[in-house]
Amino acid sequence: MPKHVVKSLYYITHINNLPSILRYGILSHRQVEIQGIPFTPVYNPEIVANREQRLTPDRKSLWDYANVYFQPRNPMLYKVISETDKKDVVIVAVKPQVVDAQGAFISLGNAASSLSPLLDIKSGLQSINGEYWQIINNDWWKTEDGTKRKIMAECLIPNGIPPTDIHSVYVTSPAVAERIRPVLNEFPHPVSVVVEPHMFFQPRRHGAITDKLSWVDGDMFFSQMQTLTVSVNTVGVMGKGLASRAKYQFPDMYVVYQDVCKSKALVMGMPYLYKREASLDEDLADEPLSMPNLNANKWFLLFPTKEHWKEGSDPKGIETGLGWLLENYKTEGVQSIAMPALGCGLGGLDWKDMGPLMCRYLSKMDVRASIYLPQEQQIAPEFLRREFLLGK
Repeated sequence: MPKHVVKSLYYITHINNLPSILRYGILSHRQVEIQGIPFTPVYNPEIVANREQRLTPDRKSLWDYANVYFQPRNPMLYKVISETDKKDVVIVAVKPQVVDAQGAFISLGNAASSLSPLLDIKSGLQSINGEYWQIINNDWWKTEDGTKRKIMAECLIPNGIPPTDIHSVYVTSPAVAERIRPVLNEFPHPVSVVVEPHMFFQPRRHGAITDKLSWVDGDMFFSQMQTLTVSVNTVGVMGKGLASRAKYQFPDMYVVYQDVCKSKALVMGMPYLYKREASLDEDLADEPLSMPNLNANKWFLLFPTKEHWKEGSDPKGIETGLGWLLENYKTEGVQSIAMPALGCGLGGLDWKDMGPLMCRYLSKMDVRASIYLPQEQQIAPEFLRREFLLGK
């Protein structure tokens, strides 16, 4: 197996199961039942039951295999942490050599789906390292093109994976890391603890500016805010950056964007609010209809930062647009909002100028607001302090 490609495979589980996993390994559902090992489930019972019905080419049920993902940051994990406190979820990483187990298979997508081929290891790895590589390393997915299913590609190991193949445990915060260290210290083999909030759809870091305003280093499209802001031009082109991702991840939003550009309803200084009637959980979670509480509809604020896509961003036009937002957010029904650092990505503007400008307006809004830091710029800590951003 080319180690420079697949470095680990991953198992999603409840933190309560960690002691037994370190003792017995990652076992198949069947082996857990046979051995009578107590466990705390994180998966919906219907999903688990459906997996029993799917058979591998060896005519065995999926219940006879331990399943590990090539990409743990997937729709199943999104569903799990939507239904379980993220502090109680851990991701166990195992050595890639587990695929060498006799009788193992690779599922090119969620193994419970009949659309996912179950292949021998050699054929499966060729696909994973080839056409599937970009899919399983992407930050997002869609139902329509199959990537929502395909990003959940699995390796199926008969009976189980021995504890000696475990090398790391990923957690969402330092507090959870400290919580599991005593358990790991009892394990005879070294196991690393890795704090990786991004893997759990959480910000890498964040800081308070006011009681309701904060800056965030993370993926805005997984924000829990009601309204997501997409910076755009006024000629209907979404070619690069966050706008390009929004175009493909939310094609209905792109259609609305083109319509308002053609009708000249989108101009500098006057953003357009698309009140989308769909929950983000429906797009992101595996089997969303089984979730007891889908999140509310996600809206998009199309915020012009330049007129033509070839131009640099216009700070005066951005300020006018922020003024429009401050004046209209209540009547439009905006309850919370996430916003990128306007113009600071491909638009060429500097956070040192735009950060304080955005805070001047957003700090006056009586709703929660988050400014997502530009990934294109390294921002020194002094320019993230509230004194700098609020001019105090």
